Amino acid sequence: MRKLKNSELGRLNVDEFKSTTKIPLIVILDNIRSLNNIGSVFRTSDAFLIEKIYLCGITAKPPHKEIHKTALGATESVDWEYTERTVDLVKKLHSMSVKIVSIEQTENSNKLQDFNIVKNQKYAVIFGNEVKGVQQEVVSVSDFCVEIPQFGTKHSLNVSVSCGIVLWDLFKKIKY
Repeated sequence: MRKLKNSELGRLNVDEFKSTTKIPLIVILDNIRSLNNIGSVFRTSDAFLIEKIYLCGITAKPPHKEIHKTALGATESVDWEYTERTVDLVKKLHSMSVKIVSIEQTENSNKLQDFNIVKNQKYAVIFGNEVKGVQQEVVSVSDFCVEIPQFGTKHSLNVSVSCGIVLWDLFKKIKY
């Protein structure tokens, strides 16, 4: 086996990415404090053709060198917008018929592997603060809560790891 060169990967340039059809999926970052996590979410969102990222509350905004360090240019390709209050954004998206999915451990949450996507339905997936998770007021107005099953001693995964797992799973369900 031989490692492929970047030039052999057939990736889109930024202009091509901007004009290509995205999957009907929005990412919402609810008060994420780590700039490296924010950058990682941008990079993962680029990889899976995410429509848009909303940065809410204390979540930092590009341009920032610590975000850029992990995003590696994805802040230029993925559309993003800042809004102060996550709950206000969720209500706005609800009015646009977007289904809201909080990634959180709750009573009666859906396991990720059991969560079914409705074709041609747009979803917004919310990832919460590294310590406190998704705000309760946001969970309360979500259509679904989905959790990633875990089998070890820890109660949660890093938010950028969770994002990678969830976006890959939903991408497969939407695209294939």
